[in-house]
Amino acid sequence: MLEKLSSSLKETIRKIAMANRIDRQMVDELVRDIQRALIQADVKISLVKEISDRIRERSLKEKLVLNPREHVIKVVYEELVNIIGKGVEVPLAPQKIMMVGLHGSGKTSSCAKLARYVQKKGLKPAVISADVYRPAASDQLRQLCDKIGVPFYDGGDLPAGKRVIDIVKAGVRGFERYDVKIIDTAGRHALEEAMIDEIREIEELIKPEQRFLVLDASIGQQASVQARAFDDAIGITGIIITKMDGTAKGGGALSAVAETKSGVAFIGIGEKVDDFEKFESNSFISRLLGMGDIKSLIEMAQESLTEEDVDLDLLKGKFTLKDLYKQLEALKKVGPFKKLIQMLPLGGMGIDLDEQMYQLTEDKLKKFKVMMDSMTEEELNEPKIIGGSRLKRIARGSGTTTAEVNGLLKYHRMMQKMVKSLGSGRLKMPMLKGMPLGKMMKKLK
Repeated sequence: MLEKLSSSLKETIRKIAMANRIDRQMVDELVRDIQRALIQADVKISLVKEISDRIRERSLKEKLVLNPREHVIKVVYEELVNIIGKGVEVPLAPQKIMMVGLHGSGKTSSCAKLARYVQKKGLKPAVISADVYRPAASDQLRQLCDKIGVPFYDGGDLPAGKRVIDIVKAGVRGFERYDVKIIDTAGRHALEEAMIDEIREIEELIKPEQRFLVLDASIGQQASVQARAFDDAIGITGIIITKMDGTAKGGGALSAVAETKSGVAFIGIGEKVDDFEKFESNSFISRLLGMGDIKSLIEMAQESLTEEDVDLDLLKGKFTLKDLYKQLEALKKVGPFKKLIQMLPLGGMGIDLDEQMYQLTEDKLKKFKVMMDSMTEEELNEPKIIGGSRLKRIARGSGTTTAEVNGLLKYHRMMQKMVKSLGSGRLKMPMLKGMPLGKMMKKLK
């Protein structure tokens, strides 16, 4: 998720937190850092200048309620949130949703992801494919819908020579008893008048409550042109930004949202059908700045875990290797480990997470279990006693190497620190020298 931009902004925030004093020279330096990060992320120059001026003015002139460092961090946070505005609130209620966008934007897969999202919220979705120009689009969407058990219609039962409008009309009528009807319209390689006329006709026929424009995060500053054209045609109610997990800069799409005043409704963060999130600007910017996103993490856990999956007593007592295995099994149900860790402000716990720490796979979990099966009860309860000779014995008994056993112990130490911080209520921001996350987030509201 915009990892290069996030890394640059985190470093800027860290500079602020560690500064001996906040003066005009320091603020100017920080503004230059932010400008570089945003320009590299393809944010429009005029918007970069606008946010830079506001950060500089507010940092130096506003009356202080917090200490100077916290004040500047608060200003940066609020101005970045201001760029992209508030996320679009999509009601969890019966509705028709029309999806539009250019060819290759990820629109078709986003239809299935959106269906899965509302399905997890307890609604009954159905999907209509109104793309008669690209047969692969209908096949792709049908396969995705079959995987998640969502009804699909593409007009296959209609006579030859069927028109797009006939498919949409029949699909909406046939899926009348379903809560959410998602209509996938045809994409194009560029904006064409025929395309605009077609989506206008569909919109006039079904009067959808939501009209979502799907934008590829890598589209750059052309995004504003697309957004305005689609908005002029049918009145866009929200934007879905796809491919936010890759190397795409993403700033063009985000700044286009700011320029057209169209809010972001959802973001696609991966290829799997569950890699789809409701967009909330506060949470998004918190993650970009390394502040974590505890709210989203809790929501994901509530959707995926049962009471048996979570042993709350862990937060009060000792965290053993057995506990580690149980908790990692529970985390697998919630989502990808890397995504979960990015939602926690771990830096403040002294945890340095390299890429290897993110690569938690099912195979690694199986190896962990085999290693633990080769340990004594004492070792499982007191991992600190595992030294050279014990390492070799465990490695031989599990068919692994001492390096792999050390990897298990490293994971355990990381999780132990995390659990300890959660239990003490002091899960901290990475850059604020021990200030609890909750206290800072209250000040940022």
